[in-house]
Amino acid sequence: MSTVTSDTPIAKTPQTSGMRKNGKQWHETKKAFRPTAGQTSYAKRQAKDQALAVVKAQEKEMKEEKEAERQRRITALKEKREAKEEKERYEKMAAKMHQKRVDRLKRREKRNKLLKS
Repeated sequence: MSTVTSDTPIAKTPQTSGMRKNGKQWHETKKAFRPTAGQTSYAKRQAKDQALAVVKAQEKEMKEEKEAERQRRITALKEKREAKEEKERYEKMAAKMHQKRVDRLKRREKRNKLLKS
């Protein structure tokens, strides 16, 4: 005894419309033209714009952080190279001159650097 009740699920089959009248079955069937279908309310557009602005601000902040880190690495590298060059220059001077004179020149150059900046 097979009784069908309202709560038993019935498999729905997709509706087929048979053959097309003009014979072009390879084309998709056309739908009704609804010009106002894609329009949204002002409030929804404002909410979407707000969300987009938040995302853009976050992206900008992340890019700025990345650029700041990059600049920090570059400046650290430049300072390291300058210190190395200066050390090599003083070593060359020490090879030519007396150590006390080299120390005196170092102190004088540091004073000049402080005055310039």
